[in-house]
Amino acid sequence: MVRSQPVAAGVEPEQHREFGADVAAISNAFGDPTRRSAWLFARDAADAGVTAAEVAEHLGLHPNVARHHLDKLAASTYLEVFVSRSEARVAGRPAKRYRVPVDVAAAASAGTTGFPARRDDLIVTLLGRALALLPREQAEAMAEQVGEEHGRALAASMAGADAVRDVRTALHAVADALTAHGFAAHAESRDGLIAVIADSCPFGTTASQHPVLCAVDRGMVRGMLAGLGVDRSPEQEQSRARGDATCVTLV
Repeated sequence: MVRSQPVAAGVEPEQHREFGADVAAISNAFGDPTRRSAWLFARDAADAGVTAAEVAEHLGLHPNVARHHLDKLAASTYLEVFVSRSEARVAGRPAKRYRVPVDVAAAASAGTTGFPARRDDLIVTLLGRALALLPREQAEAMAEQVGEEHGRALAASMAGADAVRDVRTALHAVADALTAHGFAAHAESRDGLIAVIADSCPFGTTASQHPVLCAVDRGMVRGMLAGLGVDRSPEQEQSRARGDATCVTLV
């Protein structure tokens, strides 16, 4: 006879499943001790957040390694990315700062496992399968349209968006917005063009199974640029979903 697994005392079966989902989510995000230490350092900084350079100095890491761990946490929505207003007024490109979102910080103080379960991957999987039922061209057009509409909405919410008309400035703003959505993106010059390079993909393995999802972030770039007053047509040169090391969109 097969015995069922015992349920913790006082925990209903559904709560037990949610607890297991919480543990799995935390293990994926915090299995690396360095990443866990980086998150704790960011948590202690509260609303001020931390930069990759500050984490690198605190943990004795190379800044690129610190940035990798912070971007992974941001991609899993355990950190959010922002630029402080005081730094934004300083000449040059301000450093990205990372802080613990309010809901995650609250759950860390009061939750059973310390963190809320993140179930975005379930929604993405559902989206990927739904798009797979459509003809490829139709699915890609719809995905890009959704991304473009969201990009325009993001641009409308950006501080000082009405004043942005320069392509380079706009693309740095686009890269920061994509990073906040889990893409770990930055902008750089490449062969006379400007490339938006994303080192992470919030769609995860679902994008590899359904590369049509890449049209969403291409649409987001197009929509944000349009919302910032820049008339350009971005083209995706590389894609992690198709086996490349990074996602590269040329503008």
